[in-house]
Amino acid sequence: MTIDWSRERILIFAPHPDDETLGCGGLMSKAKEAGAQVYIQFLTVGDTKDHSPKGVSTATERFGEIKEVADFYRWDDWHIAFPGDEYHLRLDAVPRFDLANAIENDSPLSIAEIAPTVVVAPHRSSYNQDHQVTAEAVHTALRPSNARLRHHPRIVLAYEEAADQWRYGEAASPDLLVELDDRHIDAKIAAMRLYGTQVHDHPHTRSEQTLRSLATLRGMQAGVVAAEGFHAMRIVA
Repeated sequence: MTIDWSRERILIFAPHPDDETLGCGGLMSKAKEAGAQVYIQFLTVGDTKDHSPKGVSTATERFGEIKEVADFYRWDDWHIAFPGDEYHLRLDAVPRFDLANAIENDSPLSIAEIAPTVVVAPHRSSYNQDHQVTAEAVHTALRPSNARLRHHPRIVLAYEEAADQWRYGEAASPDLLVELDDRHIDAKIAAMRLYGTQVHDHPHTRSEQTLRSLATLRGMQAGVVAAEGFHAMRIVA
């Protein structure tokens, strides 16, 4: 199938700042290049202990990084639904009702407010609890119903990240591959560099080599130079 990205209004759900770039940085570059609208709904951000020399990345630092990445990609808007250490890496303690309502109706970038034609969210197979509950809450918010009463995006996708395969049992392979050119992958890498507190040297799931390798693998599977893989939850032609 061929998607005319110039006509799409895309709403991407990211549990944390950088997930949108890791999962669909190439797609964002391709879509904005074509003229699409792109909105990013982050779920949470807070201070995070890490393996950097400083040992922590602060919410203030990450807000600054978001602004740089937003300018780089020319997002139409972005928002954080549950900011602060009370929620960061603790979204599994938030009632599903509250998460789904924020996603569906209550956030300034909710599905009801933006009326997106395309929704993209993380895949449930992630080991990260914030990713899991975000995926499930988006799934709930997009439940089938009367499209005359509730907005139904034509396309609903789940993006993958390199570490999603780290789980018990077999993780399903993506069933939708979006072809990308080298410039789209270069843009993805450049955006990740702007997330300076989150990017790492190889071997790491957020290293440049990992991102390029996954794009090359998905491209090979599609017979093209590069691609990003997605799980199709709904496609209405």
